[in-house]
Amino acid sequence: MSGGNSERRKMEVLAALESNVRSCCYSFPATFSRARGSILLTETGRKVIDFFAGAGALNYGHNNHEIRSALTDYLAADAVVHGLYMDTPAKLKFMETFSSIILRGRNLKHRFYFTGPTDANAVDAALRFSRKITGRQNIISFSNGHHGMAIRAIAEKGNRLYRAACNASSSAATSMPYDGCLGDTVDTADYLRKMLIEESSGIDSPAAILVETVRGNGGVSVASKEWLQSVQAIAKNVGALFIIDDILMGCGRTGEFFSFEFAALSPDIIIMSKSLSAYGLPLSMLLIKEELDAWRPGEHTDTFPGDNLALVSATAAINLYWRSPAFSDGIQRMGRFMRRRLEAISSEQGASCSVRGRGMALGLDCQMTEIAEAATRKAFEKGLMVERCRSADQVVKFWPPLTIDCETLSQGLEIFEESLFEALRER
Repeated sequence: MSGGNSERRKMEVLAALESNVRSCCYSFPATFSRARGSILLTETGRKVIDFFAGAGALNYGHNNHEIRSALTDYLAADAVVHGLYMDTPAKLKFMETFSSIILRGRNLKHRFYFTGPTDANAVDAALRFSRKITGRQNIISFSNGHHGMAIRAIAEKGNRLYRAACNASSSAATSMPYDGCLGDTVDTADYLRKMLIEESSGIDSPAAILVETVRGNGGVSVASKEWLQSVQAIAKNVGALFIIDDILMGCGRTGEFFSFEFAALSPDIIIMSKSLSAYGLPLSMLLIKEELDAWRPGEHTDTFPGDNLALVSATAAINLYWRSPAFSDGIQRMGRFMRRRLEAISSEQGASCSVRGRGMALGLDCQMTEIAEAATRKAFEKGLMVERCRSADQVVKFWPPLTIDCETLSQGLEIFEESLFEALRER
């Protein structure tokens, strides 16, 4: 049996065994056996450049060998992997390293709360905490936001698609327009302020205002510095906690470690997940301002908080990449290169595409779903893994590993240019 037939057979077996809810396999129909850095290999030996990075969970690339060494050393020592909320050297080292390198240099005084391993676990914990602190129920989030897939988190989504899938109610959650959603002439932050101070608006006083600085799956839309600062001030004025969801855009994706640094924000709660573990291991946490930490022991627990193996890899990444500004500078430099190339691609093809995003979180709005779908499909056939946004599927998102080299990045962009050209020609 040929390699191609064998791979198709395995994919057929998987399709017969796995639930229809699976998704990425439809966009990337292949069986992947190995990965290193920015490259994936299929079982047939085909090389695929990765501009998807595990949906943002692999900012430091696949199988980063320096991070892997820390993991293998830890495992070889028979050190504690699963420790619930018990103290371990791995947990202490992570918190000390994160505090000294990440928090103190940014004048952030936050405590750590390790939630369950998923981003949805972290969002759920943040919302429960906000409701406990304020005694209120309503959560303000923004249109096309993406805050995890748990029932409670889905109820806070400004997206009917996900709520309908599990009959989640949007009561105790209010969706407001994101920056720019109502056009350039409407200040949506001012609209939010008026709705919250107007007693007849029908909107309950919120426990929290939850926001992404860049809506990754909502079309890679970027909130301005001024808008974010206004929303933070509104939260303070109405007695709500100000929560930044940095699940996807944190850990350097926008150029700085936290996506909100450019706006000089001081969130009450920061939600982190995705690339926090630095190796694709599940790890999520909340950073809570010291003066707000009102949890009682055991009040909110989980079976898998702060997995020690993930904490080891997270510590290794911070030591490796974040002790100096060089890594951040490199992300911003590569991001500018990506933007210029994408703008040139759009211009050269005579397409009415627009480029948006910050750092190495960029999106290309192809205006038409059919064009974006055809371009990403053709790109994968040519050896590039790139995906569309979930709730804005005419937008192609470009999230390569932050550690990608310039040659591989250029090669991937060339593949996408060819694919977009073919998609436009066949329209």
